[in-house]
Amino acid sequence: MFGYYLQLGFRSLRRNPVLTALMVLVIGVGVAASMTTYSVFRATSGDPIPQKSSQLYIAQLDNYGPGESDSEPMPWLTWRDSLALMNAHRAKRQTALYPIGASVVSDDPTQLASPVRGYAAFADMFPMFDVPFQYGGPWSAEDDESRARVIVIGKTLNDRLFHGENSVGRELDLDGAKFRIVGVTQRWDARPRFFDLDNHRGFGDLGELYMPFHRAIDDHRMPEGGNVCNRPSKPGWDNFIRSECIFVSLWVELPTAAAAADYRRFLRDYSNQQRDAGRFTWEPNVRLRNVMEWLAFRHVVPPEARMSLLIALAFLVICLVNVVGLLLAKFMRRAPEIGVRRALGASRRDIYAQFLVEAASVGLAGGVLGVLLTGVGVLGIGLVFEPAIAKLAHLSISLLCLTVGVALASTLLAAFYPTWRAAQVQPAWQLKSN
Repeated sequence: MFGYYLQLGFRSLRRNPVLTALMVLVIGVGVAASMTTYSVFRATSGDPIPQKSSQLYIAQLDNYGPGESDSEPMPWLTWRDSLALMNAHRAKRQTALYPIGASVVSDDPTQLASPVRGYAAFADMFPMFDVPFQYGGPWSAEDDESRARVIVIGKTLNDRLFHGENSVGRELDLDGAKFRIVGVTQRWDARPRFFDLDNHRGFGDLGELYMPFHRAIDDHRMPEGGNVCNRPSKPGWDNFIRSECIFVSLWVELPTAAAAADYRRFLRDYSNQQRDAGRFTWEPNVRLRNVMEWLAFRHVVPPEARMSLLIALAFLVICLVNVVGLLLAKFMRRAPEIGVRRALGASRRDIYAQFLVEAASVGLAGGVLGVLLTGVGVLGIGLVFEPAIAKLAHLSISLLCLTVGVALASTLLAAFYPTWRAAQVQPAWQLKSN
């Protein structure tokens, strides 16, 4: 009977092409608006590392004191605090890191020196964050301690400088100093970049080089991200890193809730030690948040993405209300046909099935139109959102299937009341009146 109902549905749609086209257009536009904004919301609110987000934590320690930090510690640590916490080795894996910049000088004389952004980190960063490698791998813990001039570069930089070849073992000139390449990462699209939210909320350009933390400090590489000093420091790099200026993030891997609780106690104990030493004069104020808690605390999802999604969903509801009215008008105009079918033995269930199949065909057509309009909407997202966010939204098979599914589900939902009204038609009254 499904094929028969589908045939009746298409025949009915052809009898009223203008009304059918209007319903398809309303559904397509409403679904496209909601799916376009949802593509942005999904890209900005997703879990950047779902397999480990509950095990990775950022450690915060208040070195400002009450009244300065508004009860919340700053996102960064001082150089001395980060090293003290690292040297305690209280986590399964741990890395202090901060963003850096460098000028890359190519061996190709036809290429000019180009600025590159990256990170100073410890070797544990790569297994902690599941960084994928195309060639080679991370440097060793011994390289960290010996302050070796080694480096890991990204695929994009490798393609530009070495034309995609295996560059492991080759040297790279950074600001006049030679570094040996030990690894080339694959394209790593962990968005938002949860450990660097100061770069366009984590949606900015990805880092293309990774350098040992101690090497970057010894080379006097200034931080390219957050850098706050609660009291002035004397001139000079050594005075800067030994001051109360904060610019280092500390991430730790804690596999269990018990390990997280133990590390939180360790942070409080460390803060108490600093108070006993006279450095702090306030009670311990520490935080330990995992990846998703950190993203929520920093309000990573742009407010315009949330607002646009709410407006688009409201617009979809308005479109469905209009579809309800159009379907009701369309179905009730066929009351005589329904009366004859009922008189010939069709049950209310048959009427429900027939008209729901007809509504589904409208929803399917609206879904196809919605896919096309969603594609246009995704291309135009850059007119509303900043480029770093707009380029994250893209068409995918899952989004296309979701668009068609939402169109079908929405249309069937809108069709329930008109179908119920159509099924209530009294055959005797229709036969008498006609």
